[in-house]
Amino acid sequence: MTISYKWLSEYLPVVVDPERLSRILTSIGLEVESLSKYEEVKGALEGLVIGEILSTEKHPNADKLTLTKVNIGNGSTLSIVCGAPNVAAGQKVIVAPVGTTIYPITGDPLTMKLAKIRGEESQGMICAEDEIGLGTSHAGILVLPENVKAGTAAIEYFKPYTDWIYEIGLTPNRMDAMSHWGVARDVCAYLTHHDKKDIKAKLPNANSFKVDNTSLTIDVKVENTKACPRFSGVSIADITIAPSPKWLQEKLKAIGLRPINNIVDITNYIQHETGQPLHAYDSNAITGNTIVVKNYPEGTIFVTLDEKERKLSAEDLVVGNSKEGMCIAGVFGGLHSGVTEKTKNIFLEAACFDPIITRKTSFRHGLRTDAASRFEKGTDISATVNVLKRAALLIKEICGGEVASEVVDIYPAPKEKTQVAIKYHYLKKLSGKNYHPDAVKDILAGLGFDIIKEGIDELRVAVPYHKPDISLPADIVEEVLRIDGLDNIDIPDAITITPSVEENYAAEIYKEKVANYLVGLGFNEILTNSITNSAYFTEEELVSTVKMLNNLSAELNVMRPSMLETGLEAIAHNLNRKNNDLKFFEFGKTYRTDGSGNYQETWHLCLYLTGNNHEDGWRKKSSLFDFYVLKGIIRNTLHSLGLPVDSFETSDHSKFENGLQGNTKGDTIVQAGIVDKRILNRFAIKQPVFFADLNWELLVKKATDHKPVVHEIPKFPAVHRDLALIVPKQLQYEEVEKTVDKIRLNKLRDMKLFDIFESEKLGADKKSLAVSFTFLDEEKTLTDKEIDGWMNKIMASFEKDLQAEIRK
Repeated sequence: MTISYKWLSEYLPVVVDPERLSRILTSIGLEVESLSKYEEVKGALEGLVIGEILSTEKHPNADKLTLTKVNIGNGSTLSIVCGAPNVAAGQKVIVAPVGTTIYPITGDPLTMKLAKIRGEESQGMICAEDEIGLGTSHAGILVLPENVKAGTAAIEYFKPYTDWIYEIGLTPNRMDAMSHWGVARDVCAYLTHHDKKDIKAKLPNANSFKVDNTSLTIDVKVENTKACPRFSGVSIADITIAPSPKWLQEKLKAIGLRPINNIVDITNYIQHETGQPLHAYDSNAITGNTIVVKNYPEGTIFVTLDEKERKLSAEDLVVGNSKEGMCIAGVFGGLHSGVTEKTKNIFLEAACFDPIITRKTSFRHGLRTDAASRFEKGTDISATVNVLKRAALLIKEICGGEVASEVVDIYPAPKEKTQVAIKYHYLKKLSGKNYHPDAVKDILAGLGFDIIKEGIDELRVAVPYHKPDISLPADIVEEVLRIDGLDNIDIPDAITITPSVEENYAAEIYKEKVANYLVGLGFNEILTNSITNSAYFTEEELVSTVKMLNNLSAELNVMRPSMLETGLEAIAHNLNRKNNDLKFFEFGKTYRTDGSGNYQETWHLCLYLTGNNHEDGWRKKSSLFDFYVLKGIIRNTLHSLGLPVDSFETSDHSKFENGLQGNTKGDTIVQAGIVDKRILNRFAIKQPVFFADLNWELLVKKATDHKPVVHEIPKFPAVHRDLALIVPKQLQYEEVEKTVDKIRLNKLRDMKLFDIFESEKLGADKKSLAVSFTFLDEEKTLTDKEIDGWMNKIMASFEKDLQAEIRK
């Protein structure tokens, strides 16, 4: 929720500075996620001054440049070189003196410096409108009226709009705070409680509303009163569609809304002021002067404002005329009933729609509008008529016209206020604080609650209509705690708890061990969303993918079948911010279904590498991550759990250009590789990404079953022998390892590939592998004869099985 400081301050009877207001909002449960300065013109024209050009002459060394003398007030005259074709003596212009920073419409900010241009000194710059953010024209310098006084600050002359903008993280139940009025109500309740003054929000009223005539009466019928418990409307005739006044445009732009025309802007303004969505219909589109609110047959075609044809569900509520639909109720308007520049008469709607039905319709059609987000949380059913009158008065003021009908108000079953009783000892039990009854009553009264009955230990209140989420005593406790300040909750001296006992604690121990190891290698842990976009996956993958029935958005509609894509989102986010060298790891789940109601969740550990392995240094140059770095990290990660990799084998994985799988004790425990470029292109990633997916559940099981064995440090020395062999170029090193394994040499402790050499001198399609062998006998010192015998067996196997040639 976006809140404007200036707009909010209009409803506060006292001045509260932006920083204190930020602390108050967070304290009362309206967490301020960010507070930022808004400037209609970037830089707010700070440092710019209006000057008068006293004289001009041609630049001696450039045909298209002009030397000017500019008076900027206080007896100061600047020499400025100007390249604009329209510069002339006597003009009043905008000057950026030396030291001033300007903010062009496009490009980076520029700070003025004393400069020499073609040999002539220039003490600043005469500005065009696009160079200082006032427009888009670059045809010449901006020339002001002659009566403007030289030396006047540009910020005083143009008065660009500035504000402070709060981004508030609202919980779903706080519909009452989805407006400036609602936030002002809470702030005033807080100030009343803490400053010990009776502070009431200055809310605009509609007392001056009156009906001018009844020349445009519209008949309204509501057939589905469950989906639309209240429908209010009024006709306004002879309006003029035009751009909104400057003050209205400034307010809307400050909270991120684009001004469209005066009618649309007023409905948006009222929605953000009061929290009540409005909808304006062109009266010419209301066939038969009748509005019918009902459900249309399944599959009915309806063209929405975005010019898309949509098939309606029989559950969708529609506001229509006597022949066809005009609006998907509470969600989105129709193409042919909206306000255009030719509109002269309108019917203005303020209604209350069922939250559940509205939310289902919104998600069914993928239309997440501001109106839908408010209706689905519940709106103040008592406010429709007052808000309608407020909007009608504003329309008359800005657009002209007359109220041309009585207010229509279809409200067949007026809602009773919810009553809640709370006991003071229950309040103390939940809050941990002993509140005086008068303080409780004052807080609740400030929030709009009516005191129904008082007792020695009990208080019964009627809940205001703008708080439909409150129905329990615990809800009342929360309201009292909020206004008293969530940061004022007492912390007891002692807390009594019952420790929980975790039976399967091994998994967490292994998780912490591996995480600490990876962090020690320079990895950062990420946590990505388990809900992701189905567009990332192939049709084959989507067959077994778990699909969301009530997804939060069109882009978040499936449970991830793979963790690669959500990790690539995090990588792309960092690459877009010039963070190019990344090492990520993540513990998370994937989800699958067989389509018959059986679901499977699997834990994974995933590794992501991209960019440089290390930066340039005086001792070592930077190097890129490669397949072997990833393979080494996988080996060492498994080794930290006491698990060896029995073998690595190439695999044909659809998401990898070069795939690899690692096996331990007969089970595939890891899939790794270089991510396919086609997948990277979906995320606009242009550098290689190395990815490993370890089956964490299988890892934990094998690590739990593994029994550590302690060996004495060898008393006898190990012996190393090196061997070079020429083999076919396409031969994989794993074939060399498998050949040695077949010989079953008990004293062979390790073998490593330490060099690969390729040359035409070795022969066509040949390469040389240099391998180191380590032998050890824990009982005695090995002799040359024994080692020579084993090496001969190895060489003979290489020659027979691999057709290798031993290099002498």
